[in-house]
Amino acid sequence: MDIHKEVDARGLNCPLPILKAKKALADMASGQLLKVLATDSGSLRDFQAFSRQTGNALVEQKTVGEEYVHVLRRR
Repeated sequence: MDIHKEVDARGLNCPLPILKAKKALADMASGQLLKVLATDSGSLRDFQAFSRQTGNALVEQKTVGEEYVHVLRRR
């Protein structure tokens, strides 16, 4: 995957990972990919809901150790 921007939201709790992602997506072109690293377990469902509500596609979600990786495609 060709990631265009990465946001480090590790150590932050809801809603900060979503807010950081929203700000990053605003500066990106349509179709570009944003990778968000988080440690908040609630971020899994938060990013699913964010994707549905905003129309930005949730391309991938995975857990790596105690970190959660979310990849969004800008609408």
